Amino acid sequence: MLAKLKESSFSVIPIIILVMILNYTIAPIPSWNIVLFLVSAFVLIMGITLFNLGVDISLIPIGKHIGSALVRTRKLPLIVILTFFIGVFITMAEPDLIVMAGQISGVPDSVIIISVSLGVSLALVGAFLRILFQVPLSFILIGCYILAFILSFFTGRDFLSIAWESGGVTTGPIMVPFVMALGLGLASVRADKTSEEDNFGLVSLCLIGPIITVLILGMFFNPSGGSAMTVPNLQSVSDIALLFGSNIFEYIRQVAVALFPMILTFAVFQVIRIRLKLKDILKISVGTIYTYIGLVLFLLSVNVGFMPVGYQLGGILYENNSGIILILVGMVTGYFVVSAEPAVFVLKRQVEEVTSGAVSARAMGIGLSVGVAASVGLAMLRVVTGLSLLYFVIPGYVFALLLTFVVPHLFTSIAFDSGAVASGPLAATFMLPLAIGAAEAKGGNIFTDAFGIVSLVALTPVITLQIFGLIYSIKSRLVKKAMVVPESDDIILELDYSSPEQEDEEPAGSSSEGVKDNADASIDKAAN
Repeated sequence: MLAKLKESSFSVIPIIILVMILNYTIAPIPSWNIVLFLVSAFVLIMGITLFNLGVDISLIPIGKHIGSALVRTRKLPLIVILTFFIGVFITMAEPDLIVMAGQISGVPDSVIIISVSLGVSLALVGAFLRILFQVPLSFILIGCYILAFILSFFTGRDFLSIAWESGGVTTGPIMVPFVMALGLGLASVRADKTSEEDNFGLVSLCLIGPIITVLILGMFFNPSGGSAMTVPNLQSVSDIALLFGSNIFEYIRQVAVALFPMILTFAVFQVIRIRLKLKDILKISVGTIYTYIGLVLFLLSVNVGFMPVGYQLGGILYENNSGIILILVGMVTGYFVVSAEPAVFVLKRQVEEVTSGAVSARAMGIGLSVGVAASVGLAMLRVVTGLSLLYFVIPGYVFALLLTFVVPHLFTSIAFDSGAVASGPLAATFMLPLAIGAAEAKGGNIFTDAFGIVSLVALTPVITLQIFGLIYSIKSRLVKKAMVVPESDDIILELDYSSPEQEDEEPAGSSSEGVKDNADASIDKAAN
């Protein structure tokens, strides 16, 4: 509990400090709204703490058990069908998706959530089949992104940014750990030893899947009006208490509906296939309660106070200052948000271990922070200038996909998964409302100018990780070249192959030739 509290605090505190600095300098916010923000931030920290603890205790074990149980059926059609429905259930419970759907006026929340869920489900099935049939991840990603680029020119203009945004918000705190745990079970269906890169790549496909389905949805729907967010008019502590009290029951119901299909699926598997002991069932049940309470607190704090104040701050920033200030504030926000993201710490350690220290965690952290700072700065530039999102995502992903031909396959898999790491909960709950508030203050179209910030945040880590992979590949080649034994050394080794007793007389096919072969093999192995 204390470890999770520390993680969630480090995620939210940089935003609190930034808002307080802006409040007392260039963007003053009404005092009671600041109080609302601070209360919401405290509730948010508690919500993320309980939610992450619950995910570790319940959702990840549930994913592993369901994945293993599916594999044991040994029936491919059944595995595909159940994997599809599991993808729907986990996506419907994703808090970031629920938050984003509520910000799109003119399109029912259920339509957005169902479309995204279908995209994730199809991607999850595709990811499983990729593992089973050993199809290179880069081939699938290139095909999917080319399809997304083509669809982008046919979908509605106002829906374009929403579609690209949907991938980043979907790969959130429920979907990512559950999918990776499920993948560990599904990957064991192969008779041969599963390669390490098969443990990655699942999330990257679940990121592009909803982008494609929502691009198709944009051919039939169009959002209307402005933002669905409102800034509350507060006069006292009782107003804040009333605001929380009047909304909490709605989120209690909403979270129950979102989590119920997943829990029901596990219950059915428990009765039919898994049959865990009572102790394990109780542990998962307690974790599920943590997840439920944490998710209620998360959605309550975000919708009641965190997002409205972020929205208000964006409007005040643009009205009181120039567009340059908005871009600089966005860059600072992006830098510190990603540097404090707990999942980034895991990613940095993971890459350092995979490369045996050739790529350091510190260098990775700086690279990711600078990359995300640049992406948020570009997002704010779009708010100021109205540039299309396609000017950034098409060149960005084309460059990232070209890098897959020169970067080790493992780095490609990790890189495309890493987009989900940077686009954490704060991207959808604070940075997007900040951009929406600024866009409305400017008088622009929030759907074309503000939406898309999460997709840009998800793009830069993909490029950053692959550049580090390229550096690692170059370093490896240089080390290998340096370890090649010179020809003169070969002669010295040849002189030393035979013992003095063997020098006088050595019949054909003697063991000295075998010794020489072994030595040559050892040299080759060392060089490799």
